[in-house]
Amino acid sequence: MALFGCQSGGSVSDALDPAAVAARAQQPGVAAPGPGQATQTLGTGPARIAMLLPLSAPGSVGENGRKMLDAAKLAMTDLGNPLLTLTVEDTRGDATYSQQLAVKAITSGAKVVIGPTELPAAQHVAKLSGSNRPVVLALADNFAGGPGVYAVCLTEADSAAAGAGAIAAKGGKKFVLLVPAGASADIFEKRVANSLSVYGAALAITIPYTSADSAAKAVADMGSLVDAPDAVIVASGDSNPSPILIALKAKGIPGKSTSVVGTNRWLDHPTSPLFEGAYIATLDQHETGPISDRFKATFNYQADVNVAYAYDMVALTAGIASAAGPNGFNRQVFENLNGFRGSTGLFRFRADGSSERSMPFYRIEKGALKLVAKSTPSF
Repeated sequence: MALFGCQSGGSVSDALDPAAVAARAQQPGVAAPGPGQATQTLGTGPARIAMLLPLSAPGSVGENGRKMLDAAKLAMTDLGNPLLTLTVEDTRGDATYSQQLAVKAITSGAKVVIGPTELPAAQHVAKLSGSNRPVVLALADNFAGGPGVYAVCLTEADSAAAGAGAIAAKGGKKFVLLVPAGASADIFEKRVANSLSVYGAALAITIPYTSADSAAKAVADMGSLVDAPDAVIVASGDSNPSPILIALKAKGIPGKSTSVVGTNRWLDHPTSPLFEGAYIATLDQHETGPISDRFKATFNYQADVNVAYAYDMVALTAGIASAAGPNGFNRQVFENLNGFRGSTGLFRFRADGSSERSMPFYRIEKGALKLVAKSTPSF
């Protein structure tokens, strides 16, 4: 049983291997829509799928939504047209309206809901109960997931956990986590601790901090509480990590015996000399290779990570429909332990709704990411 988007035969399938995906005739891209984009329907297949995107939202939010729509069109052309009927609704980037559309999609007979991208709407959906609720593949940034509501996008906690695990795999045993204070701090701690436990390592302490002003105190507290950790994991949230790194540098960290592990969110900021020597696990931009050339030829712009996420979710859904039929969607299928391989690399969904990704491990040298270890080929 061959799946384009899924794994089969007990191993991970290359869902987007160019040899496995027959490139078909491409259609020209559409211009950016105006306010109030109408509902669009793609494909004629028996499996009804809903997709919620901020197509008419202003600024970069709407731009990303329209990129995701183009990605969905390419995935439908490649894989989904005879298998899926994909109904795309415009959330307008409004969290309240997005929540209403999500509830409507869940109760309207859709087999899978792809989206929403708005975090409050995804969090609301995750709180809903119901034995007949379809699987939701949420595209919201920084979404932790929930049972049957899977977090698609790479989160900072995922990146921190993978980076810490890579250091632990090389023998590190004692770790410190510096994390922005707030509700997500507990999620970070759990994800990192679970990753370390696989290698017999542990978090010595988690120290939340509230602002740049408290960075020095957090580092001072660390020095008082923990002697010679093997690594310090620095999560930064929306803020620049530099204040924490300045305080660590004053303590001689990173140094011969203590490494610094950063996260993908560091890369949202201009690279600083303070980043030098830190390790980061993040997505491999080269993974989009199987679709990037076709995407650019079709839509006349370069694919990015938003394109990759949307393409992968439509391709995954089409693969399941191909293998198991239009009624073959359930949590057991989506929580396959062997995972799936797509244009964002190897990933799998956990029962709590979080995702786990196999990512390359890098060291920052002279302001650039230098590969230390490739992503693993399987979980």
